[in-house]
Amino acid sequence: MLALIAGTGGLPSALLERLQTPPLVCAMMGFQPDIPVDLHFRIEHLGSFLKQLQERGITELCLAGAVRRPQVDPAEIDPETLPLVPQIQQAIAQGDDGALRIIMRVIEDHGITLKAAHEIAPDLLPPSGVLTQAQPSTAHKNDADTAESCLSEMGKRDQGQACLVKDGQVIAQETQDGTDAMIAAFGCTGAALFKAPKPEQDRRADLPVIGPNTVKAAISAGLSGLNIEAGGVIVLEQDKVISLLNEAGLFLWVRPKGAQ
Repeated sequence: MLALIAGTGGLPSALLERLQTPPLVCAMMGFQPDIPVDLHFRIEHLGSFLKQLQERGITELCLAGAVRRPQVDPAEIDPETLPLVPQIQQAIAQGDDGALRIIMRVIEDHGITLKAAHEIAPDLLPPSGVLTQAQPSTAHKNDADTAESCLSEMGKRDQGQACLVKDGQVIAQETQDGTDAMIAAFGCTGAALFKAPKPEQDRRADLPVIGPNTVKAAISAGLSGLNIEAGGVIVLEQDKVISLLNEAGLFLWVRPKGAQ
């Protein structure tokens, strides 16, 4: 039986639509997804939460959606979670990818197999190639090399999965505020968005995601197009995304890493 730990954003809903057997939907306190939740839990009760999953016959778990790092109240830690405190503290001190790796290891130590969102719904990963009527220019293709190097360095620091590039220059890097906020703050006419997973990322969780909201932000900012790494970025509502881009004359290039 599958459990879904749902965060914010459209990914949990997209997965739920594709699952023939409804999963057990769980959510951390303070992060309400856009789908009904069967079981809420606190990070201070992680141990008892995982025990509950075992008792309910959960054998697989998918992490889907955005969740910010919670504050831990030591007074609320229950007996089942007490042995996990060193690992929880270590996770909170890490960057996003490092924290996820530790939490994923804790889950697996409880005999639960982690499943990636794109394993459940492979169609969430678009095919390689330019999927729009508009095509990236030679300049955009050159910018892709600059962006790939930038994203690699960001990934090594465990900081962000997206950047904006124009004329060979990186003009913005994603922060904890997310891609759409970066576009709204720094997007400019002719710049392109580049998005990819971190180089050493465990792709069972936190794959980058774009959707109609990202496209609308890109159009409003005057971007020339979107470049995402093939096999590494989930696209929600793909038909709508492509339609919006075609109407606005922006490109979507699903680019294999290192491609020209």
